[in-house]
Amino acid sequence: MIYDHLSSEFYWIFILALPVACIAWTVTKEEIFHEPREFCVEKSKMCKHILQRKFYYIFTCEYCFSYYVTILVLIITRYQLLYPDWRGYFIAGFSIVWIANIYMSLYNLLRIDLKKEKIIVKKEEEKLKHL
Repeated sequence: MIYDHLSSEFYWIFILALPVACIAWTVTKEEIFHEPREFCVEKSKMCKHILQRKFYYIFTCEYCFSYYVTILVLIITRYQLLYPDWRGYFIAGFSIVWIANIYMSLYNLLRIDLKKEKIIVKKEEEKLKHL
């Protein structure tokens, strides 16, 4: 019975890390948030106070932003890992962040491969046109 409970808890880490990765990647990397992100990049460099600079930096770094998304997910879901108290939230939070960042790294590698393939195909098409 305990084994089933633990496997269920670990299963949920991988599920909860998906929306964390998706939200963190979208806000910090995708074109739809380009203008607000550029504003935050400027503010993170130009603000006089370190707390202001760090606040704006959060929106430019997928790793940093994933912590805040994870906190929100933990508040919404009340998911705890291994312990039914604050320790469960603590362990769950770091676990979800870690797995979400693995997801984002894999997604980034996939995107790089796809871009590389597009470039190769485009060069091949240009060569064929010039023949």
